[in-house]
Amino acid sequence: MQTPVASETTIKAISDLASESGLRHVHMLAWRDLDDDEAGGSEVHAHQIASIWTQAGIGVTMRTSHAVGQPASTVRDGYTVSRKGSRYSVFPRSALAEITGRLGPCDALVEIWNGMPFLSPVWWHKPGAVWLHHVHGPMWGQTLPGPIARAGVLLEEKLAPPLYRRRPIVTLSDSSKTELVDDIGFDEDRVTVITPGVDPYFTPGGTRAPTPLVMAVGRLVPVKDFPRLIDVMAVVRSRVPDVELVIVGEGYERDRIIDVIRGHDAESWVRLPGRITDAEMRDLYRSAWAVASASTREGWGMTLTEGAACGTPGIASDIPGHADAISAGRSGLLGTTNAQLADAMTSLLTDAALRTRLQEGALARAGELTWEHAAIANFEIIAADAIARSRRKSARP
Repeated sequence: MQTPVASETTIKAISDLASESGLRHVHMLAWRDLDDDEAGGSEVHAHQIASIWTQAGIGVTMRTSHAVGQPASTVRDGYTVSRKGSRYSVFPRSALAEITGRLGPCDALVEIWNGMPFLSPVWWHKPGAVWLHHVHGPMWGQTLPGPIARAGVLLEEKLAPPLYRRRPIVTLSDSSKTELVDDIGFDEDRVTVITPGVDPYFTPGGTRAPTPLVMAVGRLVPVKDFPRLIDVMAVVRSRVPDVELVIVGEGYERDRIIDVIRGHDAESWVRLPGRITDAEMRDLYRSAWAVASASTREGWGMTLTEGAACGTPGIASDIPGHADAISAGRSGLLGTTNAQLADAMTSLLTDAALRTRLQEGALARAGELTWEHAAIANFEIIAADAIARSRRKSARP
């Protein structure tokens, strides 16, 4: 993965905002960071924005949980990563570190709310924002025992949201904003949509596989629902006999996925290569005929837009996040049921004219997404909050 080199225009825009708002030091609270074995799209998002902010002279510190094999503190692309605490203790320990000032000066705080909140509005009363990519909903029950899962849903959907009513909320897509407003009850005016960018490393090139090749990328965990994708592809295989599927990633559901592959007698056409290099990933995006996702929840669908940047259309479940990452009918196709996903995939693989049109649309869609825009827009949010707070303070008698 490449870190984008920010243009002079972007650096000036962020620097001007910093001068106007007085923001020079920003802290981020995250569950995981990019070097964690379980890192995903949320961690890529935070890294890209933090690295661009540092290019504009902003001091950025990210507080996160311990990662296996990683030091307690490191500097990555200009920003500091502090890893303290387990997956659970990171929440109170991060709050305590901020309250006591152990992480150094901080003018604004960005809380990345990934299921479990840090509850920053309770103890942080200075400028900031919350990045809330999506509601986790059924994900709680997919990973935790019943009583704990129900408690997690209650916290995320009922108990915590009222605490954030005065905090700016940033999400990645219009469909996710609708979910946050309609299902969770956030004030529509407090939720801003800022789309993520696409890593500039992913570009068109190479040649397509000579026979239909579908790829999927993600952690092998329940929310990605790779068993469902294999079920769908088994139907597609009955219609397109030479299609192959490659699922890239590692995770604790690997054995279950292998069992599903065996159940379909699909060992000859489904591959699980595990983790692969960035170069191998780009080559795979370029050679695939489609990038697929059957996830049950996503804030966006970064693998879909990475594939799009390589000119590869997406076929995905019609959920918030996916509905914006893919421009339906232009850069890919969406489906709600297994039958709809199988029909969409079959159409893409067998209709050359449709495939060519979607390939062109995928490139156009990816071209609309840049990390520089995301970095500026997100800094605008915390700068506006800082300026508004300063004006309210000045207006007090």
